[in-house]
Amino acid sequence: MNNKILIVEDNLIQREMLETLIRRKMNLSCINAEHGREALDHLARDDHKEIALVILDLNMPIMGGEEALPIITQSYPHVPVIMLTGSKDTTDAVRAMKNGATDFITKPFQNERMVITIQNALKLNILKKEVNRLQSVQSGTFAFHNLIGYDGGLERIIGFGRKVAASDIPALITGPTGSGKELLSRAIHGESHRGTQPFIAVNCGAIPSQLVESTLFGHEKGSFTGATDKVAGKFREADGGTIFLDEVGELPLETQVKLLRVLQQKEVEPVGAARPVPVNVRIISATHRDLTAEVEKRTFREDLYFRLNVLELELPALKDRPQDILPLAQHFIERFCASHERIPLDLTKPAQDMLRAYNWPGNVRQLENAINRALVLCDDNIINETHFSNLLNTNTNTSTQDQGTAQINNIITNTHTKIAFQNKDGTFKTLETLEVEAMKAALAHCDQNITQAAKILGIAKSTFYRKLSQYNITQNNGETL
Repeated sequence: MNNKILIVEDNLIQREMLETLIRRKMNLSCINAEHGREALDHLARDDHKEIALVILDLNMPIMGGEEALPIITQSYPHVPVIMLTGSKDTTDAVRAMKNGATDFITKPFQNERMVITIQNALKLNILKKEVNRLQSVQSGTFAFHNLIGYDGGLERIIGFGRKVAASDIPALITGPTGSGKELLSRAIHGESHRGTQPFIAVNCGAIPSQLVESTLFGHEKGSFTGATDKVAGKFREADGGTIFLDEVGELPLETQVKLLRVLQQKEVEPVGAARPVPVNVRIISATHRDLTAEVEKRTFREDLYFRLNVLELELPALKDRPQDILPLAQHFIERFCASHERIPLDLTKPAQDMLRAYNWPGNVRQLENAINRALVLCDDNIINETHFSNLLNTNTNTSTQDQGTAQINNIITNTHTKIAFQNKDGTFKTLETLEVEAMKAALAHCDQNITQAAKILGIAKSTFYRKLSQYNITQNNGETL
């Protein structure tokens, strides 16, 4: 989930200068390549899932930037590319931009200009993703490949969902609140033959009981007090497409009778109308309730239940598909960064472990809110476990939740390192030794994030860097900081 920068530059000094600048000013990791072919090798491997941006030099041996650029932009359109060159020829910049480069910088560059250019490219990239997502939802092209977790816990559901999309009969989606039932219904609609037609979502539990009938089926002008205009109703708005009845179990019994007629006769009766109006809609309903139990209690009609539940999809709770948690978290990070105009943020390893260990009683919606809160609290480009401290205060009565909370506490506790003031022989350690141990412990706690480590130790980042060099402190991978 790291947002790494791929630096493609044949000059070792230039590479190291760029990497130091990016690491110190933006807290982002870097991958290095000496020529275009090596860069393509990185992208061809799984590295491309972690690479958020490519900085590509124009003139290099083996394969230069001009040759590599069109291959990168065509094969990996989600990865923005910043071209870098020592040439002052503007035609180079024009060609690069035509081939898909996001920006073009000449050497020698100003550090501040480079940082701003990288930030703008990263922001533009996540904005493009968000625009594409919104366009797919609005245009009805939202499909199963847009669902997060397709290769994980939703794989079985997706397979059955495609079969549901190929038919035109009513479908019922069951699952806990906040598990993503509306998104699944949008995917079914998007891959059906009705995909280009309207998709109308209605939350049946949010409509006042006295307005349910007119909201769903419409009304004529003057049919009741306050009916100053003629209203078509949700079913007629969805004509030719799909209507999604969320929380269908909340419908009053008298409305259930009329909904049954819509299913049987394919027509609606607007309030105050002289005759019924034909409609052609596909009905997808959803509920978090056990409708069979509601039928037994006579709060839901049995004949309507069987008409709605021709095909049933049971959407699992988020805790039952833990492999989807981190992909969903990354998706929400990108969405909220786009709305807040920030560069994509990273989740530290302890934060990832914390999210995986939590039980998520509120499902995907709770995860979405937790990520939004963490992003607001985060002052840097790194989200760590402290930004999810509110999860520890979520109390439920389930033993599973207690186990999840205990796991989270262990994750936080295990990142703490006790520093002894004395050596094993009883002699006191020097202040320099204690300082080195404190800095190493802070780095380990913050997943090697220098800005956060300096912050929790209460010293300036520049002082922290100076002491790292002074004490020759290295990262876990052996690299000198």
